[in-house]
Amino acid sequence: MYAPSLLPPGVVVFERGWLSANNILLTDDQGSWLVDTGYVCHTAQTVALVAHQLGERTLDHIVNTHLHSDHCGGNAGLQARWPGVQTWVPQASWAAVQAWDERLLSHGDTGQDCDRFRAEAVLTPGQVLRMAGRDWQVIAAPGHDDDAVVLFEPEGRVLLAGDAIWGQGLSVVFPELWGQGAGQAFERVAATLDRIEQLAPRVVVPGHGAPFTDVAGALAQSRSRLAHFRAHPEAHAQYAAKVLLKFHLLAVQQCTPDQLWAWATAVPYLRGLHQRLAPDQPPVEWLNGLLQALVKAGAASVEPGQVHNR
Repeated sequence: MYAPSLLPPGVVVFERGWLSANNILLTDDQGSWLVDTGYVCHTAQTVALVAHQLGERTLDHIVNTHLHSDHCGGNAGLQARWPGVQTWVPQASWAAVQAWDERLLSHGDTGQDCDRFRAEAVLTPGQVLRMAGRDWQVIAAPGHDDDAVVLFEPEGRVLLAGDAIWGQGLSVVFPELWGQGAGQAFERVAATLDRIEQLAPRVVVPGHGAPFTDVAGALAQSRSRLAHFRAHPEAHAQYAAKVLLKFHLLAVQQCTPDQLWAWATAVPYLRGLHQRLAPDQPPVEWLNGLLQALVKAGAASVEPGQVHNR
């Protein structure tokens, strides 16, 4: 739990591991709001964390910065625990949620899980939400996910950033993987970073990792990484493939190689990346190369008959 003096009163951050996005709980005497809800297999922990912090109070609102599985996977469980909770999703994702189109929501294409949830309200860029006694601006943040938004509180200059910016590194630019716009997705990431710089936040709560105040440093690192991906889009695609494999290992913790290959060869994103990066290489051979890269980086280990997350 993270509640330093840099955050406004009533704002608490549950910093999670990399499988589940951070959860931000905002409360005042008018109600309670939870921004992002983690991955589905961590739902019980998410519910327990929120319930402990709320005590006798109820959870009134869920807000999702975007609908990747690690940011909305706890929605259904939280709705079951607090049936009256109102769930807000980015306006651009509204129709996909109502139809529960897992292709548009990306869960099916990434090989990830998310229990179906309901949504009652939309987040529209330019809108203002009153949370924890302060006004939070809803700002479009396309790039990593083109439907994504961030939330900015101008008085304390606090940014709830989702995956628009991290303290270190740069998130996968998923629209680029489908070749949507031949590099234009990278341009949208750059524009979102420019917008964050214009906001001049004092503290950023990212979707993953600890809240940070060195915004200039994070912007510089993100822009450097983005410049590399712009110049070498295949490096970005390779990075994305390793991220998808690592995410699955985080979820299952261990499996046999055959189980891993069966999962991976059924994932549309990984099939597409294989065709893009190594069409003449057998799929399992290519996937094993990704796994060995994770092993070399200390992110996985392989023993006879077992693959382990590390």
